Amino acid sequence: MPPEPQDSPTPVPGQPRARGRIALSLCRSARGTEIARLHHSGAMKALFPREGGTGLRAVLINTAGGVTGGDSLGCRIRAGAGTSATITTQGAERAYRALPGQSAMVDNRLRLDAGARLRWLPQETILFRGASFRRRLLVEMAEDAALLLAEPVVFGRAAMGERLEEAAFEDRLEIRRNGRLIWLESLRMHGDIAARLARRYLAGGAGAMAGLVYVAPDAPLQLERLRALLPETAGASMPAPDMVILRLLARDGYLMRRALIPILALLTDDDLPRSWAR
Repeated sequence: MPPEPQDSPTPVPGQPRARGRIALSLCRSARGTEIARLHHSGAMKALFPREGGTGLRAVLINTAGGVTGGDSLGCRIRAGAGTSATITTQGAERAYRALPGQSAMVDNRLRLDAGARLRWLPQETILFRGASFRRRLLVEMAEDAALLLAEPVVFGRAAMGERLEEAAFEDRLEIRRNGRLIWLESLRMHGDIAARLARRYLAGGAGAMAGLVYVAPDAPLQLERLRALLPETAGASMPAPDMVILRLLARDGYLMRRALIPILALLTDDDLPRSWAR
């Protein structure tokens, strides 16, 4: 596994901070995909519901109930050769108000060995007013591995009239195949995020967004099917012969989920985790 990050947030003296780690390795046996190694500590737990479907299901849980400044959470997941798994979360992650100079950090790293198929489908992260949240995801995959990845974000609680006038959000996604960089994106938003999202040529007033990456041999076949499902505020493209990138904007979290779930259902052959069906 890659080394642990060296820039974890420094806690404020006297303030309790959540720490949590999950290390999960999967292997292939005659019975299918099985757990080879599992270690969890602190606020992070993993459950493995028997709900049918393809491959192994893992549900990640943050027992702290959310994140705030100084918290540090992360997962290290290795999908061994020939394994198939879906990783999701129990519910939405909540990023609460942080103290000045503090940020919550979520650092996840995925490794897909030869022939592995991994679906990384956490539910949305909700940013509260005053949140300071940093998230990064590193994926290392073999040449013939397949990946479905979705990362939704909600900017404030629209149902409560919350406007994200003061917050910080940094997001980084890096995907490498056989050590070669195939996708890199980085987003940094500070201050009055609501005002920035209101700009016509930035987000047009959207309050939620989702990014999706699909890397698999059938990507060309799925592109037109995906486009048929997209609302006007979404788009899909193919930067490589076997990779689809999708962007989705929505007015709020409800509309984002309503648009995103049919897309995920298509790419999973109607095999979404139950937590997404709520």
